[in-house]
Amino acid sequence: MNALAWWFRIPFWQRVLGAFVLGALVGWLMGPAAGTWLQPLGTLYVNLIRMIAVPLVFFAVINAVAALHGQQSIAALGGRTFGWFAATAVLAVGVGFAVAYTFNPGLSIEAGSLSIAADYAPREVPTPVEVLLSVVPTNPFAALSEGRILQVIFFAGLLGFAMVKLGERVAALRTLVGQASDAMIQVTRFVLEITPIGTFGLIAALVGTYGFEKLLPLGSFVIALYVACAAHILVVYSGLLLAHGLNPLKFFRGAAPGMQVAFVSSSSLASMPVAMRAVTHNLGVNRDYAAFAVPLGATIKMDGCGAIYPTLASVFIAQYFGIELSFAQYAAILLASVLGSFGTAGVPGTAVVMATVVLSAAGLPLEGLGLLLAIDRILDMMRTMTNVTGQMLVPVLVARETGLLDRTVYESASSNVGLDDPGVQDPK
Repeated sequence: MNALAWWFRIPFWQRVLGAFVLGALVGWLMGPAAGTWLQPLGTLYVNLIRMIAVPLVFFAVINAVAALHGQQSIAALGGRTFGWFAATAVLAVGVGFAVAYTFNPGLSIEAGSLSIAADYAPREVPTPVEVLLSVVPTNPFAALSEGRILQVIFFAGLLGFAMVKLGERVAALRTLVGQASDAMIQVTRFVLEITPIGTFGLIAALVGTYGFEKLLPLGSFVIALYVACAAHILVVYSGLLLAHGLNPLKFFRGAAPGMQVAFVSSSSLASMPVAMRAVTHNLGVNRDYAAFAVPLGATIKMDGCGAIYPTLASVFIAQYFGIELSFAQYAAILLASVLGSFGTAGVPGTAVVMATVVLSAAGLPLEGLGLLLAIDRILDMMRTMTNVTGQMLVPVLVARETGLLDRTVYESASSNVGLDDPGVQDPK
């Protein structure tokens, strides 16, 4: 057996996990030098993932709109999807409050012992009208080149509807778009094969650059966030799957590649091609519906960044500054966390923007966010993994409810998404 065949016989998740452990060890041994010498491996991987994200979404959404027409009401599917986005966000806020008052991270730190980051400045939050208007691209080619996913989805959806309206007059174009979508799926398979290399570089650079020193003063907050995210994934998501008659272990096995890439890359956009492949190939969600739901989730479905983190940050800041939260403030945190993630879709630095929205709504000092910036990269890994897990969960739930889930594929869920299984076709 040659080395390449042996490599592909190892399950994808094991390759990524091995690279993670090796990267952490090498980063610890090399120290700051790992950031200089190994970060380029991670940067190259993230750039490749970002390279394929926009064309993958563009062609997939056009193809999906045409294919879903007459099969399921797009409005009904969209309504169910948004409903589950909101419902799981509400549950995430509840988990955030429960863990915050279990760990009390703001009470474990002596007042005045932390300093606000020198480069901290409150973020400007766009108004709802500005966000709504920004969904419509003034220049669709600029949206494609700049990777503005919501604008890409809007334009691609409009093209898909136009092709449906024109019918047989654009049959050749419809065929071409379908072929382009298939080609991008194949390119995605190629890029995914270097995930272990990218994981090694990213983790080595992170461990080497940060070490453990920055974790110590805010260790209780880091632990609280990781526990809250883990509880949301393992308890809430598992409960929803069981309520739908689905085995949670099968889901996590199939979703593992997307979760792993999300953790090491700290980017929902970078994880999106992997998540889309995992949802269709491993979990049996209809490919056309997934092409709509997964990219949309990557921009507005943020249980980690948009619900759990702002909730924990609000309680932490209130405790640190000695502020007792009122019922009105609790309600403001809940509403701002659920609605704010929709309203800040596509805005860079989503977690900080969301926390700004929530703190402003609750009347808490925005300067408190400056206390958390030193550990934000550590926090972002778990936040993003939670985001992406939810972005894969909701399409599975909606597909189960609407008959768009292939139970045979789901029950035989694999953790591979690469080239080692070219004979398996994605669910249509």
